[in-house]
Amino acid sequence: MPEIAFVNGKFLPLAEAVVSVEDRGFQFADGVYEVLASYGGRPFALEPHFQRLEHSLQALRIGLDIHAYGLEGIVREGIVRSGFAETLVYIQITRGTAPRHHEFPAGLIQPTVVMTVKELCRPAPELYQRGVKVVSTPDLRWKRCDIKSTSLLANILSKQQAVEAGAFEALLVDEEGRVTEGSSTSAFCVRQGVLSTAPAGPHILPSITRGVILNLAKALKLPVREEFATLEEYRQADEVFLAGTTTEAMPIVHLDEHPVADGKPGPLARRLREAFLEYVAHGDW
Repeated sequence: MPEIAFVNGKFLPLAEAVVSVEDRGFQFADGVYEVLASYGGRPFALEPHFQRLEHSLQALRIGLDIHAYGLEGIVREGIVRSGFAETLVYIQITRGTAPRHHEFPAGLIQPTVVMTVKELCRPAPELYQRGVKVVSTPDLRWKRCDIKSTSLLANILSKQQAVEAGAFEALLVDEEGRVTEGSSTSAFCVRQGVLSTAPAGPHILPSITRGVILNLAKALKLPVREEFATLEEYRQADEVFLAGTTTEAMPIVHLDEHPVADGKPGPLARRLREAFLEYVAHGDW
């Protein structure tokens, strides 16, 4: 099936999708985005994704009511139109098209709404079985990481560093030596049986999968702490793993030049991924 797009009210083939050269998303990265996946042909955790999208729009003062716009119906229609077994949906909303000036345009302009619908290819099963390598990089992002902005250059450079090192992901480390998250994932570590991840706030993106993993851990009566851990604490951890829309819960077995524990996926990461898949299969989301 061909990949498709939606641009300002119209579905069309991806190759025909265009926006104005003066769109502020192109000129300034003046926009926000969301990425969601399907399971069994259904968009996963649509409500929390939309809540986060609304938060981002309000923070950047982009005046679009996604419910009045009918975005949920558009997402569902796009998944049906695509015909893929499983789908990755990318939504981008920018402030709109206007002459290029840094300040907001005078008067109201219509936000630009773009969506692409592509076939979803999740990581190979053997990656979960053997675990992955990650590298650490300085966290050079702006101070409002809770806004899912389209301005991702720092993330891109970190991810590229990981790719060039033969790694799956880059862990971002702030000026205090604390791990915040991955370049496109959330990060968790396990120390003495306690699961920890960076607390919610402007220094991380409030990942939807992160929230699901935390809820599952609490349901399993696992000790959980939303607190920072340093890079050295990650290196000395019993387990480290990533979480994300397509990665689910991915064990890390090698961090920089150091194996994590015995260099094998840990039991807690496996248990949480199994719980996540059971939660998905149950379909109550």
